[in-house]
Amino acid sequence: MKKVHHPSQTRGKADFGWLKANYSFSFASYFNPERVQFGMLRVLNDDTIGPGQGFGTHPHDNMEIVTIPLSGSLAHKDSMNHEEVIHSGEIQVMSAGTGVTHSEYNASQTEATNLLQLWVFPERKNVEPRYDQKAFDFKSRKNELVTVVSPKDADLNGALWLNQQTYFNLGEFDNNQTIDYKLHKKNHGVYIFVIKGSAICDDTALKTKDALGIWETESVFITTTSEAKILVIEVPMN
Repeated sequence: MKKVHHPSQTRGKADFGWLKANYSFSFASYFNPERVQFGMLRVLNDDTIGPGQGFGTHPHDNMEIVTIPLSGSLAHKDSMNHEEVIHSGEIQVMSAGTGVTHSEYNASQTEATNLLQLWVFPERKNVEPRYDQKAFDFKSRKNELVTVVSPKDADLNGALWLNQQTYFNLGEFDNNQTIDYKLHKKNHGVYIFVIKGSAICDDTALKTKDALGIWETESVFITTTSEAKILVIEVPMN
């Protein structure tokens, strides 16, 4: 087993006034040669967007994008004629493929929005762009990981899908709960991100917004040490 520990305070940071960003991996003006990506996971940005503010229309291509609002809501508009609002409790996926433009704005004029946006390198390039979003009921499935994103061919009931052999798992847990996560393939790794609360994994203590990457293992065990919300991302390492 190999691992890399990313405490929350070691993330890259940017403050534009309307946007306060934390970068788990090199992004924009933040560059750290030791933190460019984790396997096929290229971006994990923790953004807080001020009321009524946001990202104007901009392009993407050949990237699989997952957006997870943690609080507040996000207004999305794209060149595929989607115009949606994503709320906390919902997950959005977008395959940029051959190319797409979109804008993202805080849907509220009074409250800030906090979200995670993650980019994963695609399994195949230049696919047809696509968009989807879905609400998940984490409260009724407390103390278990819910698979919210999977590969298309995994055929998991209820999960959104992406153009990559990746699995996004999200759950809310009470204190002293143990998660036994088994990886799907030998060449995969998992990136564990504690959204809130605290946990221990492989003798490493994790608190809010800390992360731990683990690979060259068949399974990982996570034990919560408080009430916690945890994101487990499984990706190919090469």
